[in-house]
Amino acid sequence: MMMIVSHRIAPSLPVPDSVLRMFPDLDDVKECEDRSQHGGRLRSFKHERGHWATYVYIPFQPQEEFLDLLDEVISILKKHDIIMNKMNEFHISQSQTVVLRHHWINLFVQSLRDRLSSMHRFLCIAEQLHVYTNSEKTRTFLGLEISVGKEQLLDVVAEVDQSLKEFNLQTFYQDPSFHVSLAWCVGDTAWKIGGCLKELQTVLDGFENAERLTRFYAEEIRCKAGNKSFRVSLKQ
Repeated sequence: MMMIVSHRIAPSLPVPDSVLRMFPDLDDVKECEDRSQHGGRLRSFKHERGHWATYVYIPFQPQEEFLDLLDEVISILKKHDIIMNKMNEFHISQSQTVVLRHHWINLFVQSLRDRLSSMHRFLCIAEQLHVYTNSEKTRTFLGLEISVGKEQLLDVVAEVDQSLKEFNLQTFYQDPSFHVSLAWCVGDTAWKIGGCLKELQTVLDGFENAERLTRFYAEEIRCKAGNKSFRVSLKQ
């Protein structure tokens, strides 16, 4: 992965489902390399047999009304000739996407469990819209920045970083902007979306039950390695 820049531009990472589509199986390399299979997106690194894209994150399971709100946001963007794709899954990134050798996966997950299983669940509130891009300017994201829960998220990242260091893997960003990505598009459209942020934020703030819809508890940490998924539950 790479450093991320934003409009206040902050880190954003590929979502877990995109990692799955990038590496559905070690025998499907040709399909994975076909950009048409991924909406024109470019992979961050070349796939090598026996190397698995690995990613640590906290899932966010939105309520139905939240998806209605997101549909309204995407509709407003469309009126400004901005076409964005709704995320299939929602999460808060706790690592960059790194590459693990297949025989390291279980050892890495066990390290995460040893470090994270004693942590308690915590409240997150994501209520401020921001625009994010990757450093190559190949993708742009609309996200909700976390306003409550940042200290606990930093604690999780510190533990995840220690596990990454055990395997000489790249750690997370020095000054991360924790957020839930909502929608994405190919290319750099940050300047265009940025011009709509005030209107979009007004829609969010005025949406019925918005305060309830943008808060949730971080109850587990997930690690996805290729097509394998692992969970570490946090204490009540």
